[in-house]
Amino acid sequence: MKTNDALASLSALSHETRLAIYRLLVEAGPAGLAAGIIAERIQLAGPTLSFHLNHLKHAELVECRRDGRSLIYSADYGQMNGLVAYLTENCCQGDAEACGLPACAPAAGPRIQVKGGSRDEAVSRARRR
Repeated sequence: MKTNDALASLSALSHETRLAIYRLLVEAGPAGLAAGIIAERIQLAGPTLSFHLNHLKHAELVECRRDGRSLIYSADYGQMNGLVAYLTENCCQGDAEACGLPACAPAAGPRIQVKGGSRDEAVSRARRR
């Protein structure tokens, strides 16, 4: 991964809402989630969700596919692993075993938290670029 790609990924993830969306998609696995489900779980209006998903797509952190009338978003695990590899490339001067830590294995962390309260808002269809 090039430095500019890493910067684009980190920039996209540096927003609380985008980070929550991305973590939700990573948790969902390769099958991904429909835009409406993401909006419901994160409790965002459709246009706001579309805005944040476009940032993540531009950074190539998420992929989108159409399934009937739904847009399904999923994390791009290759890009995620590339970012982690870039960040840990020279860990412990190239000797990861010297740290005594497992080599970048995903850790079980806290569940994704969504903004409080429930809203029933119509979710607009995300526009593709």
